[in-house]
Amino acid sequence: MSILVNKATRLLVQGITGREGLFHSQQMLEYGTRIVAGVRPGKGGEWVLEGKIPLFDTVKQAVEATGANVSVLFVPARSAADAMLEAADAGVPLIVCITEGIPVQDMMQVRRYLDQHGIRLVGPNCPGLLTPGEAKVGIIPGHIALAGDIGIVSRSGTLTYEVLYALQQRQRGVSTCVGIGGDPINGTSFTDVLAMFEDDPRTEQVILIGEIGGSDEERAAEFIHDRMTKPVVGFVAGRTAPAGKRMGHAGAIVEGGTGLAADKVQALQAARVRVADHPEAIVDLLK
Repeated sequence: MSILVNKATRLLVQGITGREGLFHSQQMLEYGTRIVAGVRPGKGGEWVLEGKIPLFDTVKQAVEATGANVSVLFVPARSAADAMLEAADAGVPLIVCITEGIPVQDMMQVRRYLDQHGIRLVGPNCPGLLTPGEAKVGIIPGHIALAGDIGIVSRSGTLTYEVLYALQQRQRGVSTCVGIGGDPINGTSFTDVLAMFEDDPRTEQVILIGEIGGSDEERAAEFIHDRMTKPVVGFVAGRTAPAGKRMGHAGAIVEGGTGLAADKVQALQAARVRVADHPEAIVDLLK
C-alpha cells in the first residue's frame, strides 16, 4: 500500500518539452515511473526521450489514448492555471503542480473549480510525490529514499530531501513522501495527507515538516489530537524569522501576529507531537 501514487500510476507530463520538463521526465522514467504521455500543443504525433513517450496536443487526447490518471505540470506560471483546468476538464483525478510563482488570484479560481469537480491537486510550488520503489512524480530525488513505513508530509522541499537522506543513512524507509508546497493557496493540506496516512496500513508513523505563515500546522494539530492514532514527529522551520519578511515561500510569512513558529510548535506539542528543535534531530524522535 501507499498513498496517491504507486506502480499502477499512469503519468502524463504537461510541459514535457521544456528544459525542466524534459530533464525531470527523464529522471522519473529512469526511476521506473510509468510515463504514458506528454502534452505540448503543436507537437502532437511526435515522440520524446528516444521515442519512449508520445506527445499529444491536448490533455483530453492524451487521456483518451493512454488512460493517464495523474498529471504533473512543468509549465510557466503564466500558463499553469489554464493547464490545471485543462487537466481537470479531461478527467484527470490527480494533478501535481511543480510550478512556482502562480498568482494568488489564479489559484483561487483553480482551487474553486477543482473542488467543484472533485479533482485533487498537490501543489503548486511543490516538489511532488515519491513512493519509494514504485513511483516518483515531480522532482524529489529518488535515490535518497528507501521503502518503508514512515509517511512524510512537508511544506518545504529542501528539508524534505534532508530528512529522506537522514532516514536512508539510518536504514529507515518511507511509505510515501508528499510535498504539499509553500504557497498561500494550495490544493492539498497537511490534514488531507494525515488522513490518508492514518488510513494507510503500510504507514506506521508520520513526519510533518511545517514552516511559518498561515495556520495549516494548527489545523493539523487539531486533526492529530482528534483523529490520529499513529505517532507523529514534527518540525517547524522559520523560528528566527522576523515579522513581515517572506522566507522563501510565498506563504512563509508572519503577518499581524499570526503564523508564528512558536504558536505552531505549541499547538503540535499539545497534540502529543514530538517536535524537533533542529532538522537533524527529526529522525532521532522516531520510534
